[in-house]
Amino acid sequence: MNMKEEDLKYLKLLSKNFPSIDETATEIINLEAILSLPKGTEHFISDIHGEYEAFNHVLKNCSGVIKEKIEFIFGGSILEKERNQLATVIYYPKEKIEMIEALGENMELWYKKTIDRILKVLQVVSSKYTRSKVLKAMTKDFSYIIQELLYERGEEKNKKDYVKGIVNTIIDINRGKEFIINVSNLIQRLVIDNLHIVGDIYDRGPYPHKIMDRLMGYHNVDIQWGNHDILWVGAACGQRACIANAIRICLRYSNKEILEDGYGINLLPLATLAMEIYDQDSCRIFKPKIKSKIDEKDLELISKMHKAISIIQFKLEGEVIMRNPTFKMEDRLILDKIDSETYQVDLNGERHQLLDDYFPTVEKSMPYELSLKEKEVMDGLLRSFRNSEKLQEHIKFILEKGSVYLKRNSNLLFHGCIPLDEKGGFREVDIFGKKYSGKRLLEKCDQLCREGYYDDKNTQARDFIWYLWCGKDSSLFGKDKMKTFERYFLEDKRTHKEMYDSYYQFSNTKETANRILNEFDIKDGCAHIINGHVPVRVKKGERPIKGEGKLLLIDGGFSKAYQDTTGIAGYTLIFNSRGKRLVCHEPFENLKNTIEKCLDIKSTNEVVDYREIKLKVRDTDIGKELESQVKELKKLLDCYKKGIIKNS
Repeated sequence: MNMKEEDLKYLKLLSKNFPSIDETATEIINLEAILSLPKGTEHFISDIHGEYEAFNHVLKNCSGVIKEKIEFIFGGSILEKERNQLATVIYYPKEKIEMIEALGENMELWYKKTIDRILKVLQVVSSKYTRSKVLKAMTKDFSYIIQELLYERGEEKNKKDYVKGIVNTIIDINRGKEFIINVSNLIQRLVIDNLHIVGDIYDRGPYPHKIMDRLMGYHNVDIQWGNHDILWVGAACGQRACIANAIRICLRYSNKEILEDGYGINLLPLATLAMEIYDQDSCRIFKPKIKSKIDEKDLELISKMHKAISIIQFKLEGEVIMRNPTFKMEDRLILDKIDSETYQVDLNGERHQLLDDYFPTVEKSMPYELSLKEKEVMDGLLRSFRNSEKLQEHIKFILEKGSVYLKRNSNLLFHGCIPLDEKGGFREVDIFGKKYSGKRLLEKCDQLCREGYYDDKNTQARDFIWYLWCGKDSSLFGKDKMKTFERYFLEDKRTHKEMYDSYYQFSNTKETANRILNEFDIKDGCAHIINGHVPVRVKKGERPIKGEGKLLLIDGGFSKAYQDTTGIAGYTLIFNSRGKRLVCHEPFENLKNTIEKCLDIKSTNEVVDYREIKLKVRDTDIGKELESQVKELKKLLDCYKKGIIKNS
């Protein structure tokens, strides 16, 4: 069968969806109109690290975009206090309305004023979409009413009276609050067309499970995996070293509620083991990193559990390293280098005194073998992780919506780095006997992550998931080694230092950034690499724009553990029809103040790519797909007109 016959076969299949000239022509007109609309807004967020409230607020205010719309619409026509209140109503409609009601406000007047204003905001944010797309974004509640109010707000007296009558009826039947909640949620949905999470949803903060629930309900999201995310992928599929790491980090930040309440992980056997083995041990160096008050007994228990799982982790990691020589991580085998008499450890020819000298479960002859009780605890934890329905649901979503890297609208998104050698070239990495570099390396890592999760028998792939968490050549980790042992047990700060991949040196040059973009077949002169992973230390004069403008570092800075060091709460990125701009955020205080006092996160903008001519849908990846569809539909239309395919 020649190519022409293949084309005809395809067009006959297409004709089943568009069986007439009229229907085909209508679809062509519709798609051409969509291509002429402004490009939708993309929102880029990275390194959320369990900080749900701050993340949720940035999601609700779209890094300040909703406030900008309010300023654009109302400017000086209403007071700043009223503009702030309107923004808060859109972010948190239910909570804010209930507060206003409690203050004794004349609610009939307030509803009339607020509904009018909120509909004006909806008109603006919906204007870049087709009526069909706006309709699909609506819930069934108030769908018809919102359409009428949105599209019938004309200047004619009849129209004005019609709209006024609808609003009055909404208020008269006590549906004002529900209506505003519905419209506010619609505004939040329409203001962002696509959300990109550039890695690290998990660890440090207390609510990664809530963040995952929020993302699963979001209309259009993709995730580029961070090393903290992939750690939880490994834990969910039963990789024991990943399980131990995930638990250790939760205990280090006193977040065991993530495990127990969020995912139903049974920590009681670990607590029992810890109290039995470390009953007389203060576990001083294992006290969690917390700023809030905690009961002394709870603190003691968490510290002991923290130490117990840390020792288990070092043993399990030793097993992984020894059965995977291609990882080349023998320098991470430290338990066998502890002198049990002096409690010193030999690292790179230097002896260091340990800050802790109590290792009752570490056998000198078999330091990496779990004791019988440790093994029983790990067996139980593995079952808990594997059987947690909520965790498995979240991890499957991460795999379904995620990847190691993403190409979107001439931008390259990945969390950490592209491993480079000391000369700035793509470093070859040995993965189980075969070498990979650049784009092929990231694709192989992606493949192994999926195989490790979905194939119960693929131990090798599961070990590789752990390697991606902390290995030298992991694009998600981007450092020479993870010095967990040294940070716990050695006072000498020099031993704590982790060296960044050469990527972080060479990506400061435009030449390297362009070479990386070319490796991924991205040729657009306005293209950018968009990374997370590394906090921008603004206090030290660091900038988020690297590679002479080609690389944008958007570590969200949500983690409170970093904010004292960075001096800010990180960056997000907005990419709309006018180009890209970085948004620098100050720390989120608390939800109560935000709602009561109408306080927003203070943010500043920095334009990195301004377009004089607005980008249209036809300039995007989706636009290219639509143009291809138009091309095929025009062929079908021609076939109908020539009688090659019968018009029904």
